[in-house]
Amino acid sequence: MDTFKTLKIKKSVYESNDREAEKLRDKLLEDKVFLLNLMSSPGSGKTTTLVRTIAALNKELRIGVLEADIDSDVDARTVAHAGARAIQLHTGGMCHLDAGMTRQGLEGLGTEGLDLVFLENVGNLICTANFDTGAAKSAMILSVPEGDDKPLKYPHIFEVVDVILVNKIDAISCFDFDLDRFRSYIARLNHKAKIIPISAKTGEGIKEWTDWLRSEVEQWKSRGKE
Repeated sequence: MDTFKTLKIKKSVYESNDREAEKLRDKLLEDKVFLLNLMSSPGSGKTTTLVRTIAALNKELRIGVLEADIDSDVDARTVAHAGARAIQLHTGGMCHLDAGMTRQGLEGLGTEGLDLVFLENVGNLICTANFDTGAAKSAMILSVPEGDDKPLKYPHIFEVVDVILVNKIDAISCFDFDLDRFRSYIARLNHKAKIIPISAKTGEGIKEWTDWLRSEVEQWKSRGKE
């Protein structure tokens, strides 16, 4: 009988990425730059939410954005017009960013003089949750039209994020979305996750979201001084 070795590539890839992510996180802490990994499915309103967020914070925080997409530079142009330093990352078909890609993006963007950098990850609820990008915190957007049952279908992304923005809350009366039921699902998966209902269109909830961000940036910078 032939003998052969089995290599667990998935585990190896994740372990290698996790090591690189920790190095990147340490470097960002040293530089006092807060990186937020923002994930969602396509059409949830990531870019519109970012524009609202930039408008609310750009007078007090210096903001950069890494825009990750398979192609196009539409989103990078949009956030740059809103007042953030921006760079477009084309993933060449990859459905996520890992720590190495994020590091390259940050080098291209240039973090000198920045307080807060958003990584707008590729739009999907599966691959993006599996790779540590080196971010200080992770957030996701779930839009009301997607349904309150998404935590049951894609549990992992809800398990790993620190904050969940429920976007398009202004349209909740038009859809079968039960916010209390959604909260109960999240409580089973990730009781530490903060849930903030927002409307990127009307501005509802944006203050609570930006207050959370401001606090996290301040805490990160304080840690960097230790």
